[in-house]
Parts: sequence; structure tokens; C-alpha cells
Amino acid sequence: MPSIITAENLSKSYIIGHQKQNRYITLSGSMMHTARGVWQRIRHPLSPNRETIDLEEFWALKDVSFDIKQGERVGIIGRNGAGKSTLLKILSRITEPTSGRVRIKGHVASLLEVGTGFHPELTGRENIYLNGAILGMARQEIRKNFDEIVAFAEIENFLDTPVKRYSSGMYVRLAFAVAAHLEPEILIIDEVLAVGDIAFQKKCLGKMENVSRQGRTILFVSHNMGAIRQLCTRAAMLDHGQIVSTGAVDSVIDKYLKGESTSINGTATADPAKTLQSIAFIDYGSNNLTSVLAGSGGIFRVHYDAAKKTLSNVGVTIAIYDLYGIKAATLSTYHARNSPTIESLSGKGFIDCRMEEIPLTPGQYRVNVAFDWPNSHEGIVNGVLLTVLPSDYLGPSRMKAEETGFVLVKHKWII
Repeated sequence: MPSIITAENLSKSYIIGHQKQNRYITLSGSMMHTARGVWQRIRHPLSPNRETIDLEEFWALKDVSFDIKQGERVGIIGRNGAGKSTLLKILSRITEPTSGRVRIKGHVASLLEVGTGFHPELTGRENIYLNGAILGMARQEIRKNFDEIVAFAEIENFLDTPVKRYSSGMYVRLAFAVAAHLEPEILIIDEVLAVGDIAFQKKCLGKMENVSRQGRTILFVSHNMGAIRQLCTRAAMLDHGQIVSTGAVDSVIDKYLKGESTSINGTATADPAKTLQSIAFIDYGSNNLTSVLAGSGGIFRVHYDAAKKTLSNVGVTIAIYDLYGIKAATLSTYHARNSPTIESLSGKGFIDCRMEEIPLTPGQYRVNVAFDWPNSHEGIVNGVLLTVLPSDYLGPSRMKAEETGFVLVKHKWII
């Protein structure tokens, strides 16, 4: 396939200012500070206020190069502030790069922010034509797709209502419907789909898959790793304005999620001032584990420090998530059939949650823990990064995790 987007050493810098003042300032100090600023502006009206502003050059992107083929679905991931939105704005020609260049072959439709390209005083009907014109579509082409756009956006009853009265979800539905139905060669989607409900997000993903099958190219930015995995054929990870990983979707996502993990050797520790101290996964011999065979046993051990106060009516909940943020299981003293009631805790100690068998499919999981007692709550997020290894739990055939879901269910066939 020919290249449709080529970026060469793209860089983008911004000049940002910082206030030169103490974090805490008295009323008299604030008045003196303001008076000095006014006097300086009177004496030197054309010069910046050097006393109050410290300028800094910030590089949102630095020497970014990549090549995207026609028909590819590329997911762009990274932390907040990594440079994802800046990159999309350059590709959408909303902003110019400070250095470097990008070559784009084909028409681009972008959905970067809620309501972009909409006039709040115009109706939904009028904004469909306005937004289509902004995207470079002829009126005849807009008219041909008009009914499909309205049906997809589910705004039939509000078509002649000014969009300033639309909710953010309605804004997104209409904007996505226009961008996706007007047949651009390249569709660029930022995180705005997170505003919509789950049903509409699934609808959008299905539409983007259909668009890509027609040979069009999609760039998709999202923090939803499940959506990236479902839609994209390739992924790139940005960090501090640079591409640090690119390639197969699962490989890039795994690198990103492992970098986000806060666990250390399978154990994470809370603030020393907190009652909830740490959680660890151990075997029955009190040795820390970071990996375990599917179907084997182990203990989640939760340490606490209630030396300064006695706690009453305590509840403990452990939640297990896959690396895409989907909850796989919940273990709780509120739900366990034979769990003892924790009427009081004092001093230092630990609480064990013992599992004779762990019926999770092979893969990596993050574990959270929470303490609850009247009028208070404490928790540790991503306390354990647990790897479940393949085993013969269900027999000699070791099925892949993606073929079995989350849970390994023991069963018997009778013919």
C-alpha cells in the first residue's frame, strides 16, 4: 500500500510563562507587588513585566517521524501531556509545526474537540451543512448523506433545535456522524468519543471499522486500551513529545501499561500515615509471588496499622482488573459466604484472602484493595501486578487467553 501520511522530524514548541512570586503571599505583599508592576508599566509601557513573568520554551513534540500506509488504522497512546493532541492538530492543519514537515495525500476529516466547527446559534440541520462545507464537501454530497447522518447521530427530534441547547453527548454524536459519513480519505479522531455513552461508542467503533474496509485511513487517540485493541491494526506510543514505541497493537499497549504500573516486586505500599499499609500476593509458604500458574492457589495478604486507633465494622475488598481496565473479579468480605465479620481491628497485623484455585486465564492483572469502616475509606490502586501463567488446569490442551475470556470454568461433557 502507498504511504498516505509521512512525517519527518516534526517538532512543535510553545512559549509558556511562570509567575515569579511566592506560593503564599500576604495582602500587603500582594498590594506592593501590584504597585511595582503598575509603576514598571508606566515607565516602560512597551516592555514585558520581567518581575512577574518568567518565559520558558516548552517542546510539545520533538523530532517525530513516522509513515502511515493507506487503509491503516493507527492507534496513538500515551499519558496526558505526551503530545498526542498536538500531533493531531498538526496533521489536521490546525497548527503549524515549529520545524519538520508532513506530507498528506488525501482529504482529512478531524474530530478533535466537542463542538469544533459548529455554530451554537444554528440548528443541527444547518450545522450539518456548515460542518460538511468546512470539511470541504459539496452541498450535493452533504444532501446525499443527510438522512444517514441524522439517523446515525440519533437527533431526529432535535434536528431544528439550536445546537447550543445540545448536551455534550449530542454534540459528539452529530460531529462524528458528519465526519464519518462524508467519505474523507483520512479520519482523525481524538478522545472525544469518551463523552458518548457505551452503546454509541460501540456504534462508532463499528463505523470506523467499516470506513477502514473501504480503504480509508484512521488515526485514533484514546486512553481506552480495549477500543485501541479492537479497532487498530498498528499503534504508536508517545512520551514527552517523542515516539518511544511503534508496532503491533498488543506489544505497544503492553509496554505502555507496564510503564504505568506502580507495583514494585508484586507489592505496593500506601502512605505510612494510612491505616491500610500494603497488599502482596504470596504462596502458602509466605513468599511473595509475581506470577502463578492458572488454577493454582495463593493468598492476597493485606497489611494494616491501627496502632493509633481501633477500627470497628471493617470491610475489605480486593478487585482484579486486566491491563485494559476491565474488572475480572471481586473478592470482598461483604460477599464471601463464610467470611468472618471484622468487628474491630487494633494494633498492627494483616488479613489474608486465601484462594485454593485461581481460575483466571493466562495474562497480566492489576490488583486494587480497599478498606472501609464507618465514615472512612482507604485504598491502594495497582497494588499488585500479577502474571497468570498457562497450565493444564482444564486438561493437557493449553488454550490462549483470548480464546477463553477471563475465567477458566471446570466442566464435563457427557455424550
